[in-house]
Amino acid sequence: MSVDPTMALAPRAYPPLERWRARLAVLAAKALARRSPSTIVKVLSRISTGTRPATYAEASRAREVVTRTSRACASPKGCLPRSIATALLCRSRGSWPTWCAGVRVLPPFGAHAWVLAEGRPVDEPAPPGYHRVLLQVPREATP
Repeated sequence: MSVDPTMALAPRAYPPLERWRARLAVLAAKALARRSPSTIVKVLSRISTGTRPATYAEASRAREVVTRTSRACASPKGCLPRSIATALLCRSRGSWPTWCAGVRVLPPFGAHAWVLAEGRPVDEPAPPGYHRVLLQVPREATP
């Protein structure tokens, strides 16, 4: 089967600084994803302090850059590092989406992690309400 070259998706070019920020966010996210859930929540809560709420567009752009930077984060099983890296990349710009981890409401059981912005999941294929939130890290106000 041949592929029409006009239908192929070309990788989107990002400024070098944005690519480096995404790489650093992915590295940090992969390291943090190996920790316990309580440690992840504690670290992300500290990092989110003093930020403004991320807009949907900001969080969507961050998620896009992360998934185009890391194949592991782009895979269906890369939701935990992808969501953490997305939040960290937003943080590098002074904003913070709500980071969430939870489970599917309908069988079969499955864990998932994602970010919310403006009250809705950012670029998630599942409809709102498909996952139940078990852990959440909203933006922390400045102490």
